[in-house]
Amino acid sequence: MIIMAVGDLVWDVLVRPDGLLLPGGDTTGSIKLAPGGSAANVAAWIARCGAPAGFIGAVGADVFGDLITADLRQEGVEAHIIRLQHSETGVVLALIDRAGQRSMVTNRGADHQLLPEMLPDDILHTCRHVHLTGWSLFSDPPRAAAVRAAQIASASGATISFDPASYQIIREIGHDQFDRITADLTVDILFPNRDEGIALTGKHDPPAIAAALRERFPGALVALKLDRDGCFIMNHTLAMHVPGQAIDAPVDTTGAGDAFNGAFLAHYLTTGDALAAARLANRIGAWVAQRTGARPPIDDELRQILQKPAI
Repeated sequence: MIIMAVGDLVWDVLVRPDGLLLPGGDTTGSIKLAPGGSAANVAAWIARCGAPAGFIGAVGADVFGDLITADLRQEGVEAHIIRLQHSETGVVLALIDRAGQRSMVTNRGADHQLLPEMLPDDILHTCRHVHLTGWSLFSDPPRAAAVRAAQIASASGATISFDPASYQIIREIGHDQFDRITADLTVDILFPNRDEGIALTGKHDPPAIAAALRERFPGALVALKLDRDGCFIMNHTLAMHVPGQAIDAPVDTTGAGDAFNGAFLAHYLTTGDALAAARLANRIGAWVAQRTGARPPIDDELRQILQKPAI
């Protein structure tokens, strides 16, 4: 049965200045247009890791929508795309600093116009799992559509995963508002990063963050992403740090967390082995961080990782 991601499919504009970009100034640098969108990235990585993947979302009825839809299908994702005549395909600007860390500006394109009545209910009834991100919950639309998608799938026996997506927005809206917008969401697997975990719990130690999140989302498996330090996973039987892969310096962290999520879901939902899933996800995330973009072209190193996922 298919693992479905619901949410954003957008173009990433990746900007890496050669020097400091001063107010009113100019500099050279590299600019790259690449397919992105947190939910779509997860779907692509589920497919790359050999599991059946699907995606539900909206893009504009423009040439950029044509290209990005075709690209997602070439990844092997079963794409259920709504084309909106009066909206443009979404774009995210990612500014990448010398350490490979990115800051992002997201426009409200077609991906933010998804409505509940646009959902393919029959497809959601047959899903094994649905993945959502905070980007689909921070505003409405598309919040109602994302929550309804999870509820339809859950009623038919599917499990649900959720990535909080942005520590900055969590801080801006506050804990009370975040609790309200996630109140109707049953979460089986939670994918925060360290900053999001701190923003949600006020705690800094990974075991304490994970424990607090399991109180907030009862019964959830928490996979707390710790960048180069790997991850910390906790469920009802397991609580442990899973070391990451040592890399000299990240090139671009854009999409590394999405890749982690997709790899984890593909392996865990196939095998039920959370520890092996975390180890594979760490390796995939590190591979992405050493390249540009959320879905770099597959190379021999990635093929080797995928051929021996259980480490």
